Order: sequence, then structure tokens, then C-alpha cells
Amino acid sequence: MGDTLLAGEPVIRLGAFLGVFAAMALWEALAPRRTRGHGRGLRWPNNLGIVAVDTVVLRVLFPTAAVGMALLAERQGWGLMNVLAVPAWAAVPVSVLLLDLVIYLQHVCFHAVPALWRVHRMHHADLDFDVTTGLRFHPIEIMLSMGIKLAAVAALGAPAVAVLLFEVLLNATAMFNHANVRLPGRIDAALRRLVVTPDMHRVHHSAVAAETNSNYGFNLPWWDRLFGTYRDQPAAGHDGMTIGIERFRTPGDLRIDRMLLQPFRGEGDGAGTAAEVGVEAGAEAGKTRR
Repeated sequence: MGDTLLAGEPVIRLGAFLGVFAAMALWEALAPRRTRGHGRGLRWPNNLGIVAVDTVVLRVLFPTAAVGMALLAERQGWGLMNVLAVPAWAAVPVSVLLLDLVIYLQHVCFHAVPALWRVHRMHHADLDFDVTTGLRFHPIEIMLSMGIKLAAVAALGAPAVAVLLFEVLLNATAMFNHANVRLPGRIDAALRRLVVTPDMHRVHHSAVAAETNSNYGFNLPWWDRLFGTYRDQPAAGHDGMTIGIERFRTPGDLRIDRMLLQPFRGEGDGAGTAAEVGVEAGAEAGKTRR
């Protein structure tokens, strides 16, 4: 069973990725939320190029990834679920829930710690917000994130099925909540009680520091409400808000070579934590709103 699941993981994940990506791209074309500031011709090849680099890096350095770690933990009896002999019907949902909490806490840390922010800021430096933004992460961040995930899977003793389900959900919801799609207000309000919606997560991509440091959830919205990092709407509204980071606003910064070099650019060129790189006037407005 374990070997079959491990062998089928790439097909399952690729199928889910392609299906959700195509659905979001079509939805964006038919019902966009915001007018694009930059055409797809520049952004999409570079953002998807990052996906290709990340995929190669992960497959070379972590060939069996998180599902392989789950199977190893099961065989060795590692982790909370295995030590307590939690039945599968409980271990699967609990593991998915706790893994999502780990990703939330990781995200907060990547904003709060200057060295980690230098890696994570590439995700925020996109000048538009659409389905490809949800896939745009620096390879260093991808490696660090996988290391954290492997440690969490081993510590939890999460079932392999739960890990695969979580990976598919995380990838799918990241594309959904970064999509430039329009949802009626009532539907958005109802959905964001269960899942992070595009309007909820878009606030996190504001150039205003107080808004960047909110709405960290990728999948479940509950952690932001529980830990006090939830922000309902951007101060300037979704049509008026500025997406991105102040220091990386030229078309050249959207190129893949410039994205890969962003963590290594100097202190005077966009370094610091997320709280230090917001637009000054916007940050003051965010403080006033709070």
C-alpha cells in the first residue's frame, strides 16, 4: 500500500495541479477581480519558470519528499500518532489540521526573521496578484519549507494518506487564494469561514506593512483569527490597494534571474523584515485603521 501510494504521488499531485491551475486561469479570464498592471507575457513565463526550478530542486534533494517521510515514520514507529496508536479515521484529519498550523507558523516566521524574509520577499515582489503568484517561491524557501515539513511529519507520525491529502490541498488552495477572481461579497464572507479566499489573502500582498503582516493562512483561515493576525479588508480597498514591495517595482524585477538573486541584494536594496519594507504613508494609514 505504501509503495503504491509513493509511486502514485507524482501523478496525483500533477493531475490536481494542472486541473486547478486551468480552472483558476479560466476563471481569471472570465471574471477578473482587478485590472492587470502587467501582461501575462512577462510575468507568467518567469513565474512558471520558478516552478520548474523548484520542482527540479525538490526532486533532486528530496526524492521521496513528505510522503516518503510519513512511510518511514510509520515503519519506525516515530511520531505522536504512531506512539499513541491513533486510529486512521482520527489521525488523518488531525494530521492535516496540525500540518496546516505548522505552515501558518512557518509563514509568520518568514515575515518576522530578517534572514528568512529576504528569501520569502520574492513571493511578495510580484507586481500583480494571480494564480501564478501562488506558485512563485524562491528555491531556498522551498528547501527550507520542505525541511520543516519533513520534521513536522516525523514528529506527528502523520499517516502517508494525510500527508498526500495535505500537499494536494495546500497546492490547490494556494492557487485558489492567489487567483485574480471575483466572488460575490456574501459568498466570500461565507467561504472565508472555512477556507482562505482570494480577497482575504490579497490583503497579505499589500505594499502597506500593517496589511502585509496579516492573513498568513494559506489553506485554513482559523489560525489568523485565533492568533489575532486576521484583517478583513485593505484600507484602500481591493481595487485601490498597491500589490508588491516598494523596492522591487520595475519590469526587470519580474525576470527569473532577478527573482533568484533577490535574497542576495544588499541592505539598501530591499532588505529587512516585512514590517520595514511597506510604503510609509500606507503603513501610517494601516496603524490609524487599527
